[in-house]
Amino acid sequence: MIDGLDRFIEAINSTEVNTAGAVFKLCLSMLLGCCVGMERKRKGQIAGLRTFALISMGATLAMLLSIYVPQAYLGLKNGDPGRIAAQVITGIGFLGAGAIIQMKGSVRGLTTAAGIWMVATIGMAVGVGMYTVSVIATALILVILVLLEQLEHRIHVGWETRIIRVRISGIVNDIEAYRSVLSDYHVQIVNVFVEYDYEAPTTRLNLVVLAKNTTDIVTVFEAIRNLNPTQAISLANQVSI
Repeated sequence: MIDGLDRFIEAINSTEVNTAGAVFKLCLSMLLGCCVGMERKRKGQIAGLRTFALISMGATLAMLLSIYVPQAYLGLKNGDPGRIAAQVITGIGFLGAGAIIQMKGSVRGLTTAAGIWMVATIGMAVGVGMYTVSVIATALILVILVLLEQLEHRIHVGWETRIIRVRISGIVNDIEAYRSVLSDYHVQIVNVFVEYDYEAPTTRLNLVVLAKNTTDIVTVFEAIRNLNPTQAISLANQVSI
């Protein structure tokens, strides 16, 4: 029993690729990937448990393959253990790009994309036998995704840049009233884009503002509507002029 355990520990710590060590590394990378994937799925992200587990295992297998090729085929002229593994970093960028969703100027999924890249790197670390580093890196990812998010909400870091679009009947030459109303709701105007349609006549205001994510936008819209005859008000994340 003890001899078998010693042989297993020796196998998983060996610098050469062997069956026992490879299976252990794949299982460990799957477990670490699942830990991060579970947190992402809890936040409603498309990339979840299975996606992160597969990414981590794939990176581990690529690392094992990188080590195994020059190990098994010593006669190869270009036996570079890092050649296959290096392509993982490049290839994982396509998966990260797929996790980033852009909808009407709102970019979402950057954190998930960064998580995908990090999990792939962890899988590679498992492949070369850096078990402790891999586990610690996974724990730090969870700290960033869970605890730092709670800290952001607690210290009210949640200020966001938004664009309030207003379409007004008539030509408006003075926006100080809008600046004053927004200030009452602790919304700061950062920039203003104005478009005049003299035939209609209509004024289109794009107010780039800085506001807390807890701001009651409906109340703000009602206050803005009462300033001038207003045709439409909308909230966006990107100016379109």
